[in-house]
Amino acid sequence: MKRLAKIIILVCILCLPVWAEAQDTLRLAHEEFVSIVKNYHPLAYRYRLQNRIAQREVQQARGQFDPLVDGAHGAKTLDGLDYYRETQLELNIPTWYGIEVTGKYNTINGQRLNNNETEGGLYQFGVTIPLAQNLLYDKRRAMLDQAKFARQMTEAEQELLTNELLLRADNAYWAWVKAYEYYQLQSRTVEVNRERLQLIRKTFEYGETAAIDTTEALSQLQGFELQMEDAYLQWVKATQELSLYLWTENQQPYNLPVNVVPTQDLRMSPAYTQFALLINEVNTRPLQQHAAMQFIFQEQNILKSELKLNRQQLLPQLNFTYHLLNKESQRSKYFPLFEDNYQYGLKLGIPIFLRQERARYRITQTRLLQNKLEAGVKQQELNTRIKVYASEVQNYSTQIELAGKNISNFRRLLQAEEARFQNGESSLFLINTRENKLLEAEQKLLELRLKFLVSYNQLKWLNENF
Repeated sequence: MKRLAKIIILVCILCLPVWAEAQDTLRLAHEEFVSIVKNYHPLAYRYRLQNRIAQREVQQARGQFDPLVDGAHGAKTLDGLDYYRETQLELNIPTWYGIEVTGKYNTINGQRLNNNETEGGLYQFGVTIPLAQNLLYDKRRAMLDQAKFARQMTEAEQELLTNELLLRADNAYWAWVKAYEYYQLQSRTVEVNRERLQLIRKTFEYGETAAIDTTEALSQLQGFELQMEDAYLQWVKATQELSLYLWTENQQPYNLPVNVVPTQDLRMSPAYTQFALLINEVNTRPLQQHAAMQFIFQEQNILKSELKLNRQQLLPQLNFTYHLLNKESQRSKYFPLFEDNYQYGLKLGIPIFLRQERARYRITQTRLLQNKLEAGVKQQELNTRIKVYASEVQNYSTQIELAGKNISNFRRLLQAEEARFQNGESSLFLINTRENKLLEAEQKLLELRLKFLVSYNQLKWLNENF
């Protein structure tokens, strides 16, 4: 019961209750519906979570530069002989340019030490410098750069996915509105024909019309009743499809009751007054700023980072290490650096044929070329979509205006035919013909309005991706 009460409260808040045709009728506004989808739909929430993951991956990549404290202690005793007792502490600080700074303290004592061991406490302060490979760029820097690019890439992708979800939801809302208006249109037509049938029956009783007229009026009414039942079925189906986008705050599905109706009709959308401004805005925006292009560009940056790293792998591995040494409780002389109390090393390594390195470099070059080709195709695709949607919106706007004038003409013809019928100059057949034409024109106008709004939504949500 508590859960049901929460759902009822949520519907009352989000669906804008309005006392309209009946006391149990609730109305759902377009803005509120889009807000519900944006805030509560599981996919929209999932996309936001994906952005959080990308941010954490950047943090993880930064961890490659965290200082590392290491410690160890060990001893060996055999047959009453202390071979060694050793304690070692070390601090390793990696830097951005591939240089590692280290500080060590080591103390060792025993009766069987190796010749290269220094008995007692020893302090060491050193640095390791790459002289060829990893000097200009290394794996740590590449991982951090690529994590940053991947985060921007993820943000662009999630923006595209979120707006695609909102586009489908937006279209579903207006399809729901159209289904409701179509049902209302059929219901009004049925009511008019019921009144007409009653009138024909009365005139038949007075001997003013033939019996066949009542049959024709009944047949016309039954045909419209069939259409009304079909329209009601479409309305129910559209309601169920709209419910796919309605979720509660804790991501639980919510089935929209049939007594919930739209707040506005297809004519009340601001699209009719804003489409010209929207077309101008989309046409003046650089396509490079679109999220789809940004996704490709960030992928391109990742490939450039990988190519830069692969280029470093073609160089020989040449590392220089130098440590200043100082025995515990003893003053030492540090300068000149290579005169006393020091330790250094030089390490060189390079594969003879470099086949793996050269292959990775060429593969990355090829992928980068593929990415640039994809960018050109996507830019042309976006440009074409903008032109197509803009043309559709403008054309449907013109068709709607013509369809409205056509309906006015059909309505005047119907009214004139009814007046002639009352004067005995026409027939019920002609009235039914005029009425059918008017109904077809009104249905056509509803379809045109929905097509206009769908095309407008395509352009609107494409614009939201910039």
